[in-house]
This record gives sequence, structure tokens and C-alpha cells, in this order.
Amino acid sequence: MAKQRGQAGDITEAYYRGLMHSVGYRAADLDKPQIAVVNSFTEVNPGHQPLKELAGRVKEGIWAGGGSPGEFSVPAPCDGVAQGPGQHYILPQRDLIAASIEAMVAAHGFQGLVMLCSCDKIIPGMLMAAARLDLPTLFLTAGAMLPCRLGERSLVTSDLKEAIGKRRNEEIDQDTFLEWQERFCPTAGTCSMMGTANTMGCFLEAAGVAPFGSATMLTFASAKVRQARDVGERIVELTRQETGFKQIMSRPALENGIKYVSASGGSTNAVLHLMALASYLGIDMDLAALEALQASVPVVAKFKPSSTFNLEDYHEAGGVPALLAAISDHLDLTAPLAMGGSLGQALQGVPAPDGQVIHAADDALATEGCFAVLRGSLAPQGAVVKKTGVEPAMLKHTGPAVVFDSEEEVRDFLLNREVKPGSVLVVRHEGPRGGPGMRELSIPAAMLVGMGLHTSVAMITDGRFSGATRGPCVGHICPEAWQGGPLAFVKDGDRIEIDVPGGKLNLLVPEAELNERTAAGFTRPDHPAPGVLGAYRKGVGGAETGAIWL
Repeated sequence: MAKQRGQAGDITEAYYRGLMHSVGYRAADLDKPQIAVVNSFTEVNPGHQPLKELAGRVKEGIWAGGGSPGEFSVPAPCDGVAQGPGQHYILPQRDLIAASIEAMVAAHGFQGLVMLCSCDKIIPGMLMAAARLDLPTLFLTAGAMLPCRLGERSLVTSDLKEAIGKRRNEEIDQDTFLEWQERFCPTAGTCSMMGTANTMGCFLEAAGVAPFGSATMLTFASAKVRQARDVGERIVELTRQETGFKQIMSRPALENGIKYVSASGGSTNAVLHLMALASYLGIDMDLAALEALQASVPVVAKFKPSSTFNLEDYHEAGGVPALLAAISDHLDLTAPLAMGGSLGQALQGVPAPDGQVIHAADDALATEGCFAVLRGSLAPQGAVVKKTGVEPAMLKHTGPAVVFDSEEEVRDFLLNREVKPGSVLVVRHEGPRGGPGMRELSIPAAMLVGMGLHTSVAMITDGRFSGATRGPCVGHICPEAWQGGPLAFVKDGDRIEIDVPGGKLNLLVPEAELNERTAAGFTRPDHPAPGVLGAYRKGVGGAETGAIWL
């Protein structure tokens, strides 16, 4: 635990106290528990825009609870805004956020933390910082964006991405396309689908470090204001009790969270982030162990884009507690919750699943989890696919490779060339080092769906896909091509086998020929790594261990 700062009787604290007086803190304020309000507010990310006001509500709760809040900020990039070249900088910021929080909190001697976050890399970065610091910590997310209502349909951001493919095929005209751009994101808040943002936001609830309902309620709900004050008061109590983060985020809590993610049809990016978190917690969790955990639970809910249900539907059906109750036989119900009590106590009296949005475990949508880890000659160290988002006919697919050395190349191909049914689009040199930054190929993947090709064309990559991706899209291929992985030696026309039920990803080339190609070496494409990206390329680890950099 960090030592109590600023006691009036300690003359060596005079400089600290004087500087804090200069920004408005009274002597009595400095004798209270010092709580950091770590805010990722920004005006250019819809999931984080509401956090400016929410931080004030949290601070009200901290003052009411007898603590002294101090707010500071961290970056909050939006994966959607950063599509294309900007994506190089997205995953690196996860580790930069973690490092900056650790450094600021340790430098100023805060004793407790409230993490205000919502989106894809910010929640994982804050989780990693919390694990490093091991101080009393609570998380609060901004809540969900209001879905767009268009006639009888409920539309969200993933529908807008897929509309790019529809426009490319001229299934919709330009005026309709422009109207959709303006309408599909009607308010601030997290995208109302089960992308990475809501996967990780709901994970916080399931693992016990955020209040129930925080991720799924609409961002402008009055309940969010009350919730923020509750979090502010509660963190003061946790700080006085010296309840460290690892006392809540123990192995049982982490495993409960992993099982929850799988049962809710969560994002493949969670695999990357949860392995990184486990490493920061000092918990042994390799890809095989995570695969086994997620496969131990049934999938009892799926959300947009893998179904018609959005986050508002989920909240009205009971949200995270209702889903946890549905899979309670698979959980450790003794796990403590930071808001008080145990998971088992919190789930007492939770209504039975509605059978539509959330299914009972014995009426599951799928068995053995929502992910599949594939291995084989193309992925000796593993690759990840969201199997519950793949059309049944494409769970087994063999086809000729069409090879690309960047996201830009495959985007240009999809926009301007004929895509032959049956082919396998191979996008390489987009891994953590090769990209650099392990970009998210969500636009190309969504275009496949919008063009109606997700039932006949597969895409594989050493980069990532969005939590909102559906279709036969295999990512996280390890080792990556830039490091000499087998993906570097694939040629146009090579036959590639994808067998999701069998857990296989193979290059169907004679071993002798593959050995010849490997011996001849490969040429890396020109993927510049200026500034921080150069440091990232030198230091980042592989996706099979969470792509940890700092």
C-alpha cells in the first residue's frame, strides 16, 4: 500500500502540502484518504465524452465518503476513428496508458483509485495498471450509446461498417449511405454491440471490480449519476480497509470473468487483453489455459453483430447479473465483489433467463464457449477465431490463398477487384511487430459481410479483428510473419485449410517445398515504424502471450 501522504506533523511533507494548497486543497483535505480519479475523458471518442461530467459525480461521492479526490487524465483513442493508418497507434496505447497511470499514481502517492473508462484499449490498460499498483481500485464505464431506430430495425455501429460493403456493391445509393452515417450513432456512449469495449466493460462487472449495470445501462440514464456517487463513496471505504486490487481480482475472479466473456459471445480481443492482465497479476495463464476455461461454459447470449440484440436489449433483460446467474454452476460464487459481498450473494434472487436475449444453460446457443484456438502448420503457436460468429457452412473451409502484405492492399482489392468465392484472403505483416501495432482489420471484415461474401470467403491474419467482427475471420496467427512465421511463406494459390471444430489452420503445401521456401528466406515489406512505433516494434511480445510491451 502507498503510505499516507501529507500528515501535518511530518515536517518533510511541507513541500508536498504547500504545492497541494496552491491548487486549492485545505489542510484537512490532505489528511483524508487521497483518491485518484483517473479520467479518460476526450471530446473525440463517443464512449469517453460522457466521462467529463461523470468524474464530477464520482468526486462528489468521494467527498461525501470522507476522502479527497484528485483527477488526472490519460489518452483514450477510439478504434473506430483510428481505422487505417491510425490503427498502428491503438494497441501500443494500451501499454502506454498502463505505464502512465502507474507512474502518476506512484509519484503522487495516491492511496485508492477510481478508473473512468469505456473503450477497447483503455479498459485493458487501466486493468494492467491496477494490477501493477495493487491499490484499492474501482472501475466505472460511461454506459451504452442509444441504438438507432430505423423503422422496425435497431441499428448500431457494426451495421454502419457493413454498410460500406453494401455501398460498394451498390445495394444502397449514396444518399442513403450518407443518411446512415449521420443516424447510426445517435448519442455518445459505447457502441451498442458486443465489441471489445462492451466485452471488457462487462468483464469488469463479472470479475467484481465495477458495479453491476455500469456497462449496459444507457449513458444518459439518471441511474448512472447515482452509480457514480456510490462508486465514489465505496472507494473511500475500500481504501480505509486497505483492500488491494489483487484481493478482488484473484484467480477465481479472473476465471469467472473469462467464462463470462465466452458465455456472452465476447470479442476475440479479450483473449489478448486477459492474457496480458493475467501476466500483470502474476497468474499463470497461457493460451491453452484460457482456451480450456472459455470452452468450459455454454454460450447463452449473442449480441450485435452476431444477433439482432443490442446492449439496451441486454440491460433490459437483466444484463451481466442475469447472464452470470444462467451459468452460475460454472462459476466460483465465493469470489468477492469490490462493491461488497460475494458473487453468490449478489446473484441471489436474480430472475431466470428470459429465453430470448439470455438463454438458460440447458438451452444454450452453443456449447464449449464462443472462441476457438486453431493450431497447425500456419499457426504453430495458435490463432483465434470467434466461432459463434461464423456461418455453419464456413466452419470448415479449404480454398486458394490470395496474399496481401498490408491492410491497405486488401482494402484496395475489396474495393476494386473481383473477389472469387471460395478464396482465403491472407493479410500478413500486420502483427504486433510487423504492423507495427497489430492493427484491427474490422473494415475489410465488415466489407466481406456487406458484400455477402462471408458465406464463401475467409480471411486470416497475424493482425486483429474487431469484437464486432463476424464471419470466417481468423486472427492473432502466431508466430507473426514479420518474425518469420509460416504466414510469411504463403504464396498466391496455395491451398489453406481452416477447420474450426477440429482446431486446425494448415498450409496444404508439401513439407519439402515449405522447407525450401523457408530456407530461401523472405523479404519484409516497407512498414515504417517512426517514433514510438519504433520502440514498440523493438520491445513488444507476441500475441500468444498478450502482446505485452511495457
